[in-house]
Amino acid sequence: MVEVRQARYFIAVAEELNFSRAAARLSMSQPPLSQAILQLERQLGTTLLTRSSRSVLLTDAGQVFLAHCRQLVGASERAREVAALANGGLTGTLRIGAVTSAFEEVLPGILQRFRASRPLVELHVREIDSHHGQDALKRRELDVAVIRQAVTGRRLRSVPLRRDHFVVVMPEGHRFAGEGAIGLAEFRDEPWVWLPRHISPDYHDELVAACRQAGFSPEAQHYANSINSQLAMVRCGLGVTLVPESSVLHQPRGLLWRELRGRVDLVELSVVVRAEGQEPLVDHFLACSEAEKPGGTASAPE
Repeated sequence: MVEVRQARYFIAVAEELNFSRAAARLSMSQPPLSQAILQLERQLGTTLLTRSSRSVLLTDAGQVFLAHCRQLVGASERAREVAALANGGLTGTLRIGAVTSAFEEVLPGILQRFRASRPLVELHVREIDSHHGQDALKRRELDVAVIRQAVTGRRLRSVPLRRDHFVVVMPEGHRFAGEGAIGLAEFRDEPWVWLPRHISPDYHDELVAACRQAGFSPEAQHYANSINSQLAMVRCGLGVTLVPESSVLHQPRGLLWRELRGRVDLVELSVVVRAEGQEPLVDHFLACSEAEKPGGTASAPE
């Protein structure tokens, strides 16, 4: 296999057609260069140059080999440039997972800033729930997760973006439709549209805790696999549910929601990443996320 170093030597000799000038160009002495070219010819089993006391000329094989050497050196330079860009967080691939509401709330602004400042980076984005997002980070299937919980522990770290709170959602025409905050206990006897715990344990536990704090355990009659599905089932008149307020702000008609008397805050919407090591693309995504915090600046980081 021809090495990049050998290709550089041969290109210099082939372009200068003079060993002394080629050696000076390579910042080396002539004898080692002559030996390197002879060794290359023996390695290839062919004559690349015809030498005389007056001239150095390329053979037909040398002409063909020169083109391939230029391709090899060019590929090496491009690989070095790409590696340098990747090391500086300017190119590569970033895998992002986000909960549904993040696509309507914070993610558009973050992605716009990220793309503007890192146009060569390939983004792979998919919808996740909070629990599976943590697992995917630990399995290195994702690089970033935008989820509805702050994470603690040695393997993951989280950067909070914003705080949300629960509202109670009901179909249009519900008997509790109206204005102003309402006590959650008013809905104790309602049929509930619920999220099974295995779908998102932390989110499920937040829902249960809110109801128990109001003095009852909800009677779950219908189950959905996502917040959007919960809202769709409520729109069908199957029952009521609790969701983060941000989840209902962009919903189509057919739903009503009311603030709770005794506001129930949710954990912050957070950007979660692996705690280990330096990952330039991840660090830059976190920098872009800073602008989505209350009071954050809208300019894209360099």
